[in-house]
Amino acid sequence: SYGMNADKLKDLLMYESSKEDKYVSLSEYVSRMSENQKDIYYACGTSVSEIKKLPVFDKLMDKGYEVLYFTDNVDEFMANIIGNYSDKPFKSLLQGDLDLDTKEEKEEVEKKANDNKDLLATLKEELKDKVSDVKLSTRLKTSPVCLVSDDGISINMAKTLNAMNQGNIQANKILEINPDHELFKALAKVYETNKDLSEYANLLYDQALLIAGLTIEDPLAYTK
Repeated sequence: SYGMNADKLKDLLMYESSKEDKYVSLSEYVSRMSENQKDIYYACGTSVSEIKKLPVFDKLMDKGYEVLYFTDNVDEFMANIIGNYSDKPFKSLLQGDLDLDTKEEKEEVEKKANDNKDLLATLKEELKDKVSDVKLSTRLKTSPVCLVSDDGISINMAKTLNAMNQGNIQANKILEINPDHELFKALAKVYETNKDLSEYANLLYDQALLIAGLTIEDPLAYTK
């Protein structure tokens, strides 16, 4: 099986990349990583054009990081089997903490989170059956929201397994909100006078589902 021969075969793996308009090897990727880059970044999608539309993609490009395009369902499974290459772990753009920001940028987001802790707690309570957490994002540039997952099974992997009739497998979803987006600023203003955020919370969640390419439960309610 591949798992038994991972060390022998991983040098043969090649992926399309944000850095070059061609397939690159893991060796090529690692050779041009910046000094402070800890992880091999990848993003999943059915096509390169779809991946480029992900809400987190622009932030990685701004930071100058190379992203591998995983366009085959088996790619993410392979990355999980390998675990790392040259001691550099694989890291999905939509999973865990990407650790992209400077200390100052992190402190700014932490301050905004603290200033809006009651608002975030209210959103989390409203969505407690759908997400494990609601927090301000450090990975978003222009998009208002996104869904990410903790370490473990990713949202994309759960979607793939469910499509293969492997049962009702769920990733541990986290709703991240862009603290610099006008939507969040408007929501914070609404919260000053209206503590009932049920409709707003579900609207944000449905929007994040659509961005992630997932199905929403009630399309009619969303459009209304």
